[in-house]
Amino acid sequence: MKHIGFLSFGHWTPSSQSQTRSASDALLQSIDLAVAAEELGADGAYFRVHHFANQLASPFPLLAAVAAKSSTIEIGTAVIDMRYENPLYMAEDAGSADLISGGRLQLGISRGSPEQVIEGYRYFGYVPAEGDDQADMAREHTRVFLEVLEGEGFARPNPRPMFPNPPGLRVEPHSDGLRQRIWWGAGTRKTAEWTAEQGMNLMSSTLLSEDTGVPFHQLQAEQIERFRKAWAEAGHDREPRVSVSRSIFPIVNDLDRAYFGREGNSQDQVGFLDGGKARFGKTYAAEPEELIEQLAQDEAIAAADTLLLTIPNQLGVDYCAHVLDAVLSDIAPELGWR
Repeated sequence: MKHIGFLSFGHWTPSSQSQTRSASDALLQSIDLAVAAEELGADGAYFRVHHFANQLASPFPLLAAVAAKSSTIEIGTAVIDMRYENPLYMAEDAGSADLISGGRLQLGISRGSPEQVIEGYRYFGYVPAEGDDQADMAREHTRVFLEVLEGEGFARPNPRPMFPNPPGLRVEPHSDGLRQRIWWGAGTRKTAEWTAEQGMNLMSSTLLSEDTGVPFHQLQAEQIERFRKAWAEAGHDREPRVSVSRSIFPIVNDLDRAYFGREGNSQDQVGFLDGGKARFGKTYAAEPEELIEQLAQDEAIAAADTLLLTIPNQLGVDYCAHVLDAVLSDIAPELGWR
């Protein structure tokens, strides 16, 4: 059995070719798709966060809205760029969204990906400390965020407060258990090991910012293996979760064929990202019988407990729900995912 959810980048384009033409469309359609996914029996609704782009940005209002409209589906991010975050304010927002959802928040965070602007985090008021780089800053924000989520009091109270408070005030609202539902988006095997050491769950997407010459799914499976080994060595007292993202499109009608029929020969791509080699996973698009055979050979999907399906949100809620339904109905049972 696997947790199966969708991952939306929340793109919008003011074009007649897009079903998502504004920020309002992207937000409202995200809520509608999450509700539809829950009705179809999917397990998760996840959203990517980008800044300075026609995509979803500040996630917590959206997560809270989805929480209020749904009842069982996990609600998450994949991922929030920690270079841009105030960790204490983020802890308040995350606690609020988690309480509204009844403990369904699954929060993916990371150092972030290449940006639309140069050092965009500086416009948000964040500058790396002397001797640190942007990755160090993201990890420091993360350290503080995780520490605050533990719920221990740390703030010095006013001796003459407006309201009576216990000593050692903590950030409120606090949501018990949220600390165990934080994930780190790791782009390398080494970062996956660091993720395990910090006691965070592992998110691995459709690209890795390294390449060893082996197929993407095998490199990702090695990343997962090294994460689990590091987790065991760290001595944590719970089992971690691991998610992988995939672009999977069952071809079950003419519209599917028109959109994705040409992706049938998709292969891994190797390129350069942030000055280093990177390997991008292929798109899976075929009729269900062929797709089942291909996915059965994906070693990383087999190693993960959670599968996030990247959806083409600009094709509209109905079409994205159709893709989810096809995977859940035609693919998942045959592979033992359901």
